[in-house]
Amino acid sequence: MLRSSRLALLLLLLLLPCRVVAEEVAPTGSNFGGVGLIETRNARFREDGVIDAGASLRRDRRFYFLSFQALPFLETTFRTTDRLNGTTGSGRTTDRALDLKLRLLPESDDLPALAIGLQDMIGTGLYGGEYVVASKRWHGFDLSLGLGWGRLGTADDFGNPLDAVSDRFRTRRRAVGNGGTLRTDFFRGDQVAVFGGVEYSLPPVVTPLGVVEGLRAKLEWSGDDLRDERGGYPAQTDNLRGRARSRLNAGLSWSNGSVDAGLSFVHGTDALFRLSFQLNPEAPPEVPRLTPPPPVPAPPAPANRAPPDRNPPTQIPVDQPLSDRTPSDHFPPDRAAAGQAQADAQLAGAVFDALAQAGFRPLSFSLQGGEARLAVAEGRFRTVAQVLGRVVRAVEGLLPPEAQVLRVGWWIAGVEVAAAVAPRETLAEAARGTVSPEEAFAATTLLPATGLLCPGGDCAGEHRAPATTLSYGLEPRLAVILGDPTATLRWQAGLAAGGRLELGSGFALSGAVAQRLAGNLDGGLPSDSRLPHVRSDYARYAAEGKTTIPALYAERIWNVAPDVFGRVTAGLIEPMFGGVGAEVLWRPHDRSWAVGADLNWVRQRAYDGLLGFRRYSVVTGQVSLYADLPVWNLYGIVRAGRYLAGDWGGTVEVGRRFRNGIEVGGFATFTDVSFSRFGEGSFDKGIYLRVPLDIFGPDTRSVAQATIRPVQRDGGQRLSVDNPLWGVTRDGRDEALARGVGGFAR
Repeated sequence: MLRSSRLALLLLLLLLPCRVVAEEVAPTGSNFGGVGLIETRNARFREDGVIDAGASLRRDRRFYFLSFQALPFLETTFRTTDRLNGTTGSGRTTDRALDLKLRLLPESDDLPALAIGLQDMIGTGLYGGEYVVASKRWHGFDLSLGLGWGRLGTADDFGNPLDAVSDRFRTRRRAVGNGGTLRTDFFRGDQVAVFGGVEYSLPPVVTPLGVVEGLRAKLEWSGDDLRDERGGYPAQTDNLRGRARSRLNAGLSWSNGSVDAGLSFVHGTDALFRLSFQLNPEAPPEVPRLTPPPPVPAPPAPANRAPPDRNPPTQIPVDQPLSDRTPSDHFPPDRAAAGQAQADAQLAGAVFDALAQAGFRPLSFSLQGGEARLAVAEGRFRTVAQVLGRVVRAVEGLLPPEAQVLRVGWWIAGVEVAAAVAPRETLAEAARGTVSPEEAFAATTLLPATGLLCPGGDCAGEHRAPATTLSYGLEPRLAVILGDPTATLRWQAGLAAGGRLELGSGFALSGAVAQRLAGNLDGGLPSDSRLPHVRSDYARYAAEGKTTIPALYAERIWNVAPDVFGRVTAGLIEPMFGGVGAEVLWRPHDRSWAVGADLNWVRQRAYDGLLGFRRYSVVTGQVSLYADLPVWNLYGIVRAGRYLAGDWGGTVEVGRRFRNGIEVGGFATFTDVSFSRFGEGSFDKGIYLRVPLDIFGPDTRSVAQATIRPVQRDGGQRLSVDNPLWGVTRDGRDEALARGVGGFAR
């Protein structure tokens, strides 16, 4: 009872109003990842959306972390630890963890900032702990004081005051669980400790290399009394091998907003170095464009044009030189009509050439009264706004003045994903910079994607490019596994050469050949899964598959109806499975939601990754709901159905997409497989980061993606197809047009 009274008094003193003006000082990182002092957290948060990735290195432990300011009041941290094996006292093992920190109160002139946190809430629990912490700035100092439970309370200053609420708070699970397990013993146990410290902003230091700013001195009193795990955690014996020599830690940090580095001395025994790099998706580094956009030419002078011929041919061989095209080749013998048709053909050829030089694959062109209708495929640009801006740059100097409106259809993978109508002059002036992108956005209207090259059935004067095209390329491949207990990182790097032959009407043939170059992925542990080994044999696939065929299939993707899309794929669909699959997606362009379903019969491929198959086969598929959420550019995806191991269940995914296309999110899948049968991790879950490469300069639609799972198991696994309809079509919606509004001027 005495301990609880002292604790209540401490909390009361901490939260008493104090008239101190809050000062804005940039937060710095802690050694466990996330914002804090040295080894303890404070009540500070980074700017909304900031991503911080780095490492902390000390004797017997190496922490690698990825922190994301997911919401203005929520910090998330994924961490993997390469550490001394506390069970044997020698050798090394790995540990994965997920931390959350939630702001309860912002700092004001009278009150400190207040936050609550869960450390290692999904993990082994080795570093599991909870805390409440308050922070207050004062004349260059940032003062913090908090209370820790679990690992953060092993100094045992107080008993748990929550045992007055319920007896269940008196006990805490002592055993360390499997990696990836969701803990439920929050704020429990009979040990609670005080922690706190101070951070001070040092004045600029003059060095031979120049003036160094951003230095911070840190001093903290830790509630974690364990230097390492050799004494057992939580240690309840007099064995002091793993105990800290001192609870006082000191350090120095430096940050410039992009790099955060620190050097500290902890537990009275160990030096520790920390280094991390930050990216603010709302304000990424300014990178000069590798290929500046071409200038917008002036429109051609008015000319007398005869009415367009109403019976032209339906296809013009664009690859034939314009000088070789004669009216007798393609047009009726009437000389007046033939002359006009020849002029139209030359204009179409020039437009197609200009669009090809701009990076598009031209599909069709026609003039219908005062409207110029164009259809283009792929291109090097991610957003509808940038597609419109580059199209008008390409054709502005070619179209006749009477073409006052542009109607542009944008196609990807054989399907029309967006149809946009906008005043030609507004688009041109936005590209020149004399009209704001917001004005161009207000003047642009998205229409339902129909897949019709001549909407409304009026094909008079339409010219089409050849339907059959071949695209190919060479790209690096990188596979990463973080869940192997024998190595912090298992990876494999290689090269893949691939090609895609478009046959028209959405039909295509696609394939690739990959060559492994380096890595240790083949050294992973053999699978001990009690489910069909649909994913957990990744090490065996890496060991036996040096040169592989990751994909080889026939496919059709097409517009089934306005804003309704279909896909059928047959062949070697992905590196571990082949078969046949179908998908349909209803994606209204002017709504914040979409609904889709897929159904697949697949057979597991041989370990060498070539043309052979194994015996295991399964019917798998899910119904999916996609929705934009009304706050903070969040989106959600909910799936339900049958997964690759034959298990039934559902997946919930929540992500955040910033205006420049960077995405960060997480997912969790729960199926009818019990936690014990699932194995280590209990259920499938992970986080992902997607970064469009065009923010670093080049014009490209490529996106770098990393998915981090605490452990790779077999439950809740889905097929990985190249062209899922949501991924192909999601950028053709009103939401994407609004988010990419700056593209009108790029």
